Amino acid sequence: MTETDQLTFAEYFRYRLARDTRLAVAWSAEKWRTSLLFKIAAAGLAALFVGWLALWAWLASDLPEAESLAEYQTPLPTMVRGIDGEIVHSYARERRVQLQYADFPDRLIEAYLSAEDKTFFSHSGVDVTGTANAVFDYVTKYGSGERAVGGSTITQQLAKILLLGDEYSVTRKLKEMILASRIEEVLSKEEILELYLNEIPLGRRSFGVQAAARAYFDKDVGELDLHEVAFLAILPKAPERYGRSGQEQAALARRDFVLRQMEENGFITEAERAAAAAQPLGLVRQRSQRSADAGYFLEEVRRQLIADFGETAEDGENSVYAGGLWVRTSLDVEMQDAARDALRTGLVRYHGSRGWSGPIATINMDDGNWAGQLASSFLSISYENWRVGVVTRREGSSATIGFSDGEEAPLSNLPNALKAGDVIAVSPAGNGYRVRSIPEVQGAIVLQDSQTGRVMAMQGGFDHRLSDFNRATQANRQPGSTIKPFVYATGLDNGMTPSTEIDNTQFCYFQGRQLGEKCIRGGRAGQFPMRYGLEQSQNIMTVQIGMQAGMENVVDTIETLGISEDPDPYAATSLGSEETTVLKMVSAYSAIANHGRLNQPTLIDYVQDRQGKVIWRADERSCNGCNMAEYDGSPMPRFGLKGTEAMDPRTAFQVQHMLEGVVTRGTATILRDLELPLFGKTGTTSGPKDVWFVGGTQRMVVGAYMGFDTPRNMGGYAFGGTLVAPIVKDMIRKTRDRWSPLPAIAPEGIRMVRVDRRTGKRVLDGWPSDDPRSDIIWEAFKPDTEPEQSTRQDEIAAKRDEILALIRASRQGGRETRTSEGEPTNFAEEQGGIY
Repeated sequence: MTETDQLTFAEYFRYRLARDTRLAVAWSAEKWRTSLLFKIAAAGLAALFVGWLALWAWLASDLPEAESLAEYQTPLPTMVRGIDGEIVHSYARERRVQLQYADFPDRLIEAYLSAEDKTFFSHSGVDVTGTANAVFDYVTKYGSGERAVGGSTITQQLAKILLLGDEYSVTRKLKEMILASRIEEVLSKEEILELYLNEIPLGRRSFGVQAAARAYFDKDVGELDLHEVAFLAILPKAPERYGRSGQEQAALARRDFVLRQMEENGFITEAERAAAAAQPLGLVRQRSQRSADAGYFLEEVRRQLIADFGETAEDGENSVYAGGLWVRTSLDVEMQDAARDALRTGLVRYHGSRGWSGPIATINMDDGNWAGQLASSFLSISYENWRVGVVTRREGSSATIGFSDGEEAPLSNLPNALKAGDVIAVSPAGNGYRVRSIPEVQGAIVLQDSQTGRVMAMQGGFDHRLSDFNRATQANRQPGSTIKPFVYATGLDNGMTPSTEIDNTQFCYFQGRQLGEKCIRGGRAGQFPMRYGLEQSQNIMTVQIGMQAGMENVVDTIETLGISEDPDPYAATSLGSEETTVLKMVSAYSAIANHGRLNQPTLIDYVQDRQGKVIWRADERSCNGCNMAEYDGSPMPRFGLKGTEAMDPRTAFQVQHMLEGVVTRGTATILRDLELPLFGKTGTTSGPKDVWFVGGTQRMVVGAYMGFDTPRNMGGYAFGGTLVAPIVKDMIRKTRDRWSPLPAIAPEGIRMVRVDRRTGKRVLDGWPSDDPRSDIIWEAFKPDTEPEQSTRQDEIAAKRDEILALIRASRQGGRETRTSEGEPTNFAEEQGGIY
């Protein structure tokens, strides 16, 4: 038996290795002593090895860690949802949508493997054959200025995209190869491919295949046909080339190459390839917009998010433009559309035939490329069929209009001041366009859920594309008579009742030793119940109530409800001289509708991070016991009351009940035929410079104003009841089914009593009717404040006082003019600055 027969295989292998190593060392030592050529060759190999180690150490010394990709977070836009959960907008500077590996269709993966890296699932990060071809191509093109083919695998491309950048050099390529090998050790093939298909830049500001599918075909990846996935697979080679106009043939040739590769790799049949190759590119020039026309609302949301979470990735992991947030808002698209359209219609109606309001902007036509200048201005409009364009030529009575896409057309209805370079609004007319006028007057409208404070609609001007100044939140205006309900509420909290008689004859104040006392007469002389003063917007009665209740108490009410900060305790404040915003007024009126509980207005319900975890919530109430493991038989757990009590619930209901009379027979009767239990108040400031209406139902409150951005007189016929109440009416009529017909629910401690609305006295021998002019109405009182019964003598005396007041007023002639709201037009000017 031989020696090898007696040994196991492992022992024999170790024996041969040791023996052959000894022989090799002995042979090398002999050659080193006897051969100079061997010494030179050995030294060269050693130097080459050391050099390679040094080069590798130098290249790898400053490389990013491949392990970071395991925790890599794709920069994702913030997605915004409306009140119904549907996506209404996204905050993005790049088009990005992240998908999981399972979400990618097989055909899409096969197309990219055929186009970019068919050996992806078999190599370890570097394809030796592809690299050799790339080296040969680089050598042959060296010095020619041409860029050599990359020869990069998908893993190498991922390393370049996420870790290295797009530098064109040999050292970057070597670093890319090192990183690719490291990535393959950290991530699985599926994880690498998922990152790649989500991160690869594909043109049209899109990153990743889902964003590109929307950008080029207005489809999701799961809806793409074979010829479309093949087109997406050609884009990594030249992402900004193949999707451009004039490059169709190059794109088709490259797409057909990908289809042939898919066939050769066995992914598709010859028939499928031929059918796909016969299809046109089918690229869309403009994809459908998944965004609600609620620019002012959405911009306000964006500002709040940036303030809380930061703007870019450098500001934190949950930033607006990189954090991939999911934001649930209270935006109700139906109500928003109705509010926006109603405000625009009202602004256009007021502008009427006032003529052209001038250009939106101007472009220097001497600089050339007017279409590019217009496109870069980002000016546009979404109203009926209007468009924004630039006047490219004006010669006498003829002109042409140009648009951002380069289209030009004849222009008619030319104002004398129109000139080339004016950016204007136009609408189609015949085979051309006619000049339209953007209303110079502006305004805002806000709709809020009074029970929760959730803002459901917000329009801060005619169109946010023309002006992003949000007049709903940023324009501080005098509220005029819309402040009066809070003066009356203060009176009710200080001993008055809706039947308390207030003198409307005159209000006197001392002007100093030299000027003495001055008295201002009211609209209708005599003593009238508090309800009458609110329904008919009587200034003298309002000032009397404020003075009797104490102006310090009035301003406390105004501050508590968040209407104004640090208002002055002067009589002018009771008539709306302090500035506020539409949003603040709507919030304050919502507290009236909500039994005195004030909810801070919110546009965002909650914010989720990219994993779906809620990281911010507007409603911070806790629900103790809601998540108990087992029901313990105790009463069902419920959330506590929302908001803070800013007003006595009974006082709030009394004010709301009186404000219903404003709609029934007061200054807002234009809303009466809606046949809803509406309450509200009109407002007209001195000038008039601003006109208002705020009101609604116990569930929803809407407020709007109209005025010039630089306040000026709107005309003697401008009143809240004639200009703004119709806007609110239009909005409510369009959403009529969303408004509850149920009457307001009274809080505990309210007693409904039949009274004569003219005297405020109690009535026992009659009943209220549906006639808005009925003398007998239901009135709300706190316990033990009900009025005494009215007698026949009281009625005769009241009628006599009314007749005498009319006689005195007729004798005074034209000493004082009054608005249709019962407001003296000279009152604010006469008393302003005195208190």
